[in-house]
Amino acid sequence: MTRELAIGVMIALAVLVLLAMFFAWRARVRRDAHLTAPLGVPEHAEVLDRHEVLYVSTTRHDQPLERLAISPLSFRARGEAAVTDRGLALCLDGAPTVFVASSRLVDVGRATVTIDKVVEPGGLVRVAWRAADDTVVDSYIRIADGDPRNFISALQRLVPAADDTGATS
Repeated sequence: MTRELAIGVMIALAVLVLLAMFFAWRARVRRDAHLTAPLGVPEHAEVLDRHEVLYVSTTRHDQPLERLAISPLSFRARGEAAVTDRGLALCLDGAPTVFVASSRLVDVGRATVTIDKVVEPGGLVRVAWRAADDTVVDSYIRIADGDPRNFISALQRLVPAADDTGATS
């Protein structure tokens, strides 16, 4: 095999891999199109706790390796998370503010693993919430500026009493 032919084969393989990734992502976006993230913070929401965060991913509930393509939570981003008296606001760089009202919250806890990220035990905050059509999803964030204990405690106080959705932590 000549050098030019080998280079051509490698380029063709790279293009095929990139095309497969592109079409797989488009299929994921179509699959998850019915799920939406609530946008906009309600007026007069009082901020209880605020932290700089790294938003990592949103996955199916209790399936930390199954990413969901929920706009604008499709990609990892830096930003700020604010716990308000009405819910959780995620202000991510380059995206509209996502606001998960307390009525949508299901559970808040710690996690170690999610898609694209493995950290020290309990290094991620897992927020389980109801997306459109009452599908429970888990969003993972990493607190960039300190210990997440107060942040988690503030969020847990907003979680409504358990109901019969079958969601568990």
